[in-house]
This record gives sequence, structure tokens and C-alpha cells, in this order.
Amino acid sequence: MWTEQQQQAARDVLARAEELRSVRVSFVDQHGLLRGKTIPASGLAAVFSSGMTCVSTLLSKDTSGTTVFKAFNADGGLGVAAMAGAADIVMVPDPTTFHSIPWTDGTARILCDLRFQNGEQVPFCSRGVFRTVVDRARAAGFGYQTGIEIEFHLYRRADHAPNADGIGKCTYPTPVEPINQGNQLLSEDRGDEVEPVAQRISEVLERMGIQLRSIEVEYGANQLEVTLDPAEGLRSADAVVILRSTIKQVARRHGYHATFMCRPKITDSKSSGWHLHQSLVGDSGNAFVPEDGDGPISTVGRQFIAGQLAHAKAACVFANPTINGYKRFQPYSMAPDRIAWARDNRGAMIRLVGSAEEGTTHIENRVGESAANPYLYMASQLHSGLLGIDAGLPLPASADDPYTTEAARLPVNLREAVDALEADTVFAKAMGVQFVAYYAAIKRAEIARFERTVTDWEHHEYFDLY
Repeated sequence: MWTEQQQQAARDVLARAEELRSVRVSFVDQHGLLRGKTIPASGLAAVFSSGMTCVSTLLSKDTSGTTVFKAFNADGGLGVAAMAGAADIVMVPDPTTFHSIPWTDGTARILCDLRFQNGEQVPFCSRGVFRTVVDRARAAGFGYQTGIEIEFHLYRRADHAPNADGIGKCTYPTPVEPINQGNQLLSEDRGDEVEPVAQRISEVLERMGIQLRSIEVEYGANQLEVTLDPAEGLRSADAVVILRSTIKQVARRHGYHATFMCRPKITDSKSSGWHLHQSLVGDSGNAFVPEDGDGPISTVGRQFIAGQLAHAKAACVFANPTINGYKRFQPYSMAPDRIAWARDNRGAMIRLVGSAEEGTTHIENRVGESAANPYLYMASQLHSGLLGIDAGLPLPASADDPYTTEAARLPVNLREAVDALEADTVFAKAMGVQFVAYYAAIKRAEIARFERTVTDWEHHEYFDLY
């Protein structure tokens, strides 16, 4: 199943394995979270030979860990006989993703793809879903290049332990204390307050092969943003997974709590977004760079934007997979609330930026929340853009005032986003009809749990009133 590059990487990794104590063998689940097992380094050769099994029900769970599908049915509840009875699936390591984990001695991690025991690709594997569209783009003559801007919140952990009243399911979020207060965009003083842990995070990421382009304090209190230089294909999504996991784990070990939740319910919190910079790379370089006199972006680039606009509602559930994420779509908030594009305007969903003279013309889609699964977010964006190219879609007029222009609105909640996904049959076919049905069912299960829950708002609003 490996390419020649992967085979060579496997040989290189095994030559280093005796220097290690253990290896985390991990895959990324439907929610963008790492799952897996830790093995002694001496067992890595066997994993490279035969993979490592794990229970298939990991793919059947919503964000609470509740199994949504009937795993013990003859089809695993998903119409797949290979998943019957909560059968095993196989984690197949990708040796090119091997990296050390600097904060734990003698430990490394390797990312995996998911296969059935007969070797077929598991259709619900996030990394596999993204690889499929990357291969589709490559067959059309394009590489997919993305640059990352992603925001998160960083707090001090409070002294008392969370959920100290028992060992069951977590009842309360991790108790935290603020590092700073008030709006703080690019404040050097506020940046100095978080510098000790921010510097440690940067150093650890660099040792793992991820060089931060920048780390900066963002608009809200306790909010930071990190950016990465552009990378192509799977490497960019892999980097986001590793980056988020590293930030959370390093922060925890130093007495902090990092969260990529869009909008925490904490005073002075602002919504965290994930701005995805994108371009296509052809034989002659950046395919979005216009020819002389061809406007601000090439024909291919215009069609790519038009595709993302046409399928924005359907793709929104992958860019904003949580109920919380839709609280970010507010007018005049530097987050979009409608489906439009503009030249260098941060209020538009798609911002056209870069320089034709320097060959950097590209688009920034500002729709995503920081909690998005990177493989599914990027896959949905690339599918949308390629659909625009395939159909030769014309680009609508730019929205010079993106918060008042006449344009379709983005979904206002997760339910509306799932409805839009299921209604867009062209997009669903591109993403995979089986995968779309699976993902929509998981999200509807989360929505149903939310709607059954009595919230603080309801209690405050009605407890004394009635």
C-alpha cells in the first residue's frame, strides 16, 4: 500500500527506532481528534508490516463519545459488512508522518490511515476523504496549497481539580483563570504575559518539524493566533492536527489550558476562527496568478472562487462542525455572515489577496472555526473549488460592503448547515454520498442531545418568571 517514498521513510524510521522507548500509533477521527495506541518501539517493525487493529466503533461516535450507529448489526449500522459486530479495522501507518514528541522522553508519533482487514480503504477515514480529492486535483493537473491562520484561547488552570467529586464522565469544564483581560489585539505587553508558555510551544513545534510563521495575541482576552507557511496536500492538514494536539498537551504540562472551542463562555472571550489560505499549483506555478490584463486573478481562480460560493452552504458543516461555531457569524465582526467575496476585505467570506507581480495571488476563506477537522475542512473547500472549475462557473460581482450586500446568508446554526449539506446533491456526490450520510447522522445526533439539554439561559430566563 506504500509508495516508494513511504517505503524509504519506513527504512529510515526503523533505523532510528532503537533510540526510542515508545511510539504513539494514531489516526484522526471524524472530529479531528487523535485516537490510537502506544506501543514499545521494538514493536514498530511489526506495525509497519501488518498495521495495528482498533475497534471500528471509534468511527461511530459523536462528540460525547456516544455510539450513534447500531454497531452490532450485520452491517455495523452503517451499511458496511466489514464493521459488523464492532469488528476491528486496521491503522496503517504513514512513515512520512513520523515525528518525535519532545515533551516526553523517548517517544514518537506516527499518523495512520484506516483500512478494512481486506485492505480496502475505510470510507469514513478523514485522511482518506481528503486524499481522494487531492488525487482528483492532481489528475486535473493541480496541486492544492494551503496556508494556516488559526486562533485559540489560553488560560491558567485553576488550583482545584475538575470533577473532583467522582471518576465518572466529566461534569464540568476544566476550571481556569484568566491570564489577561480586555481587548488586546497585537499588544506587546499582553504578549509578554503569555511569552513563557508561548515560547515553549514554539520550541516544541520546531523540534517536531513545524516552524511557526508567527504567534501573536489576538483580539479577545486570553486569545492567541498562530500561522503556518503554505504547504501542499496532506502535509498541511497533518500539520494542523499535530499543532493543535501539541499546543493542548504542552499547555497542560505547564499548568495552562488551551482550547480551540470557537467561543468559550468566559468574560471577554471572542470567537476563534480558522482562516484558510488557498491556491492551486500547476505545471507553471501558481495557477491563480492572472495573465497580463486578465484582472486580479486567473480564469481558473475565478471559477474556483465561484465554486466555493456556490457550495458554501453545504461545505459549512465541515468548516463549522460544532453547535458553538455558528455564534461566530455576526455582522461587523471580521467574520462573515453571508456568502460573498471581495478584494482584500476581511468582512467577506472569501478574501482575494496576494500579488500577481510576486506570484502570490491566492484566496483566504474566512468561514471556518478553529475546531474544524482539517482533512474535512480542506476536502470540502477543494471539492467546491474543483466543481466550480469543472462547471466553468462565472464569478459574481465582488462585495465591496460585505455586511450589507445582497447575498445568500451562511447557515445560522448546525441544523441548517446539515440540511444544506444533504440538499446539495452535486457537492454530496463529490464528497461521497455514503460519507455525507454518515457525517450528517453524527451531527444530527449531537443536535438532538443539545436540544434535550436544559441550558443556563433557559434557567435564568424562566425559573423565576413563571
